[in-house]
Amino acid sequence: MVILGVDAHKHTHTVVAVDDNGRQVASRTVGTSTSEHLGLLRWATQFGDDTGGRRWAIEDCRHLSRRLERDLLAAGEQIVRVTPKLMAHMRDSARTYGKSDPIDALAVARAALREPGLPTARLDGPEREVRLLVDHREDLLAERTRIIGRLRWHLHELDPTWAPAARALDRASAYDAVEAHLDALPEGGTLVARLARSLVQHLRTLTVEIDQVHTEIEARVHQLVPTLLAIVGVGPLTAAKILGETAGVDRFASKDSYARYTGTAPLPVWSSNRARHRLSRTGNRQLNAALHRMALTQMRVHPPAKAMIERRRAGGDGGMEALRVLKRRLSDVAYQALRADLNTRAALTAA
Repeated sequence: MVILGVDAHKHTHTVVAVDDNGRQVASRTVGTSTSEHLGLLRWATQFGDDTGGRRWAIEDCRHLSRRLERDLLAAGEQIVRVTPKLMAHMRDSARTYGKSDPIDALAVARAALREPGLPTARLDGPEREVRLLVDHREDLLAERTRIIGRLRWHLHELDPTWAPAARALDRASAYDAVEAHLDALPEGGTLVARLARSLVQHLRTLTVEIDQVHTEIEARVHQLVPTLLAIVGVGPLTAAKILGETAGVDRFASKDSYARYTGTAPLPVWSSNRARHRLSRTGNRQLNAALHRMALTQMRVHPPAKAMIERRRAGGDGGMEALRVLKRRLSDVAYQALRADLNTRAALTAA
């Protein structure tokens, strides 16, 4: 078995081939176009076929390696993904010094050789589309927040005695009120007033686009994850965040591995032959935040969650410890819901 480690970049990909003992046998640097990838495949044929003679290991930076993965998968190649953390540890443990593309590609290959059970690459599904929409909406919200800040300073300069209500500048009625106030000011024709009107128009456009993206997200999650949406505390945006960040629940072997990915599984700590656990600060923090929102909602309105929190507190847990236990349970609930929705989609596709 030859492992082909890939260090992916924006304009080049460096590939290093290693044998079963981790010795480097060949290397190559190619561009990032599909034609260059086909040439790379022809070069790789010297290491045997894709049924057991070779396997690709790509550093998991999908914004850089997505086209390469797509071309290799279309050719029937086997690909595993190596996290940058594993690659960095392997590079630091090597006898060579420095950091270069060949050194990093060699570290990727050796990490794949050492670590069994790495996640296999596959073509992106509907989860990525949902994540792209969620990220786009968050970018639009951030841009709107920045513009609102500039608009408020202009309004304060024009009339310190008047200001829109807090958190009101996200709807058309508030923009109408701002424009009416600007028209009524004696300084309505100044440069500051003109800039304020321009910002209001920009806010109108952004708000319309945000609403459109939200509507599309809501339609997609109702179609893809109805079981997840049925959980108390899960709205369309939270469901979209969970679906997009999970990126395919079938890549997790169990609910426990999913809990580790979400950062809700406590870390075991041994001291003086006593087993203890402490808070995990690893995992996907976006998923962890989504589960945190679910837990806060259920603590307020869901009787089983409220009863569990009371039991934990009666047993000596503090408020945050009880909340972390609830988040761990909700990770399992979300995992089972995502599994159920995945099975439903597979059954509909097969039918």
